[in-house]
Amino acid sequence: MRTTPLGRSATRVTELSLGAAPLGNLFTALSDEQARGTVDAAWDCGVRSFDTAPHYGLGLSERRLGSALRERPRDQYVVSTKVGRLLRPTAQPPVDDLAQGFAVRSDVERVWDFSADGVRRSIEDSLTRLGLDRIDIVYLHDPDDHEEQAFGSAYPELERLRAEGLVGAIGAGMNQTRMLDRFVRETDVDVVLLAGRYSLLDQTALDRLLPDAVRRGVSVLVGGVFNSGLLADPKPGATFDYAPASPELLNRALRLKALCREFDVPLRAAALQFPLGHPAVDGILVGARSAAEVRDAAAMASVEIPAQLWGALRVEELLPVDAPLPAGAGKRRMS
Repeated sequence: MRTTPLGRSATRVTELSLGAAPLGNLFTALSDEQARGTVDAAWDCGVRSFDTAPHYGLGLSERRLGSALRERPRDQYVVSTKVGRLLRPTAQPPVDDLAQGFAVRSDVERVWDFSADGVRRSIEDSLTRLGLDRIDIVYLHDPDDHEEQAFGSAYPELERLRAEGLVGAIGAGMNQTRMLDRFVRETDVDVVLLAGRYSLLDQTALDRLLPDAVRRGVSVLVGGVFNSGLLADPKPGATFDYAPASPELLNRALRLKALCREFDVPLRAAALQFPLGHPAVDGILVGARSAAEVRDAAAMASVEIPAQLWGALRVEELLPVDAPLPAGAGKRRMS
């Protein structure tokens, strides 16, 4: 699988990364064996980039991912995690975490902390849970409501950690474009992780973030290419950004699916490959909770999509005329 460096760093990621939020029992529980099988399948498919966070299952995702990778050659894979939420023991009885989206019970709680000390503490805790000797990429995780502390304290600490050689690449991961664009324009981040804002249904990032990333030499990794499900299987009741999709969005997704079918292309393949057409985008991050889901994502990334389909999407006004288009599986630069 093709790899690319993140920004000006020496850290390289595969074009497809495994998002490990489902390994933290996102929405429903899975066994340790299922989690291990998911990571093993990703490895077998050529994936060498893995993304996790303390937030995912109150540390469960980090522990499972670290366990699954521990016997692999350390120089053959890249792990990213995130800072901003510390996990602290609580005297309260273990509680269900479904309100935060994870089917776990735990005696720890999340505490927002974007201070310099909090960043160091978070990385130390993540290293312990992962059982690894280093973390390759560190993101500031969802600093939406902590903007000034993120820029004033957390980000400078990430720069120091990078300068000390304790982490390889630094950035921020969010579901919005405005603050990520500020990171791109005002800091020396290597990469930003953008969820849900550059997809077949949402091209918000096309206006400023992606052009600024190209200009500044910052890599963009795109998550949420299926917009939480609507682009994977559009039907009544499907979700967009984890809420029921509006009739308008559902209709648009169904039009996308119908047009893809005319070219014998699965909608999932078009949704996964579309962001890779932009020169700022160096990879796609897909969450998976089973070996079958991983293998499907790898297969969709390899589907040859005819240029005529992308052109038809423009003609039908399902894609903006200024959206760069993928050149095809294995070629992956814009046309």
